[in-house]
Amino acid sequence: MTGTHLAFVVVSSFTAVVNVAIAAADLAGARFVLANSAQVGVGRSWLPRLAALKLAGAAGLLLGLSDAALRPLGAAAACGLVLFYLGAIAFHLRARVLHNLAFPGFFCALAVASSALALSS
Repeated sequence: MTGTHLAFVVVSSFTAVVNVAIAAADLAGARFVLANSAQVGVGRSWLPRLAALKLAGAAGLLLGLSDAALRPLGAAAACGLVLFYLGAIAFHLRARVLHNLAFPGFFCALAVASSALALSS
């Protein structure tokens, strides 16, 4: 296993895990999720759909790790998560909610890293 492949496995696994965790918080209606979504203008009814997108991205990443033939699916899932989190950043900027912009930024950075490593490994 090369260093790039190891980095791909570690980063993509971590990206999948944190997306499952934040999707679970969305589905559970965690207090911080509800407060944040209200601040950026995302209605509570959107949360299950947003959680489903995060879970789909995590599943795609894990499937991409499971088999080399499914690596393009993992890369596509990572790219989808990048787009998702760019949208989240845009919502934060539009609403001028900058105090917690680091969270979608962190998730986006993980997705970018997963995407880059999936394409390079």
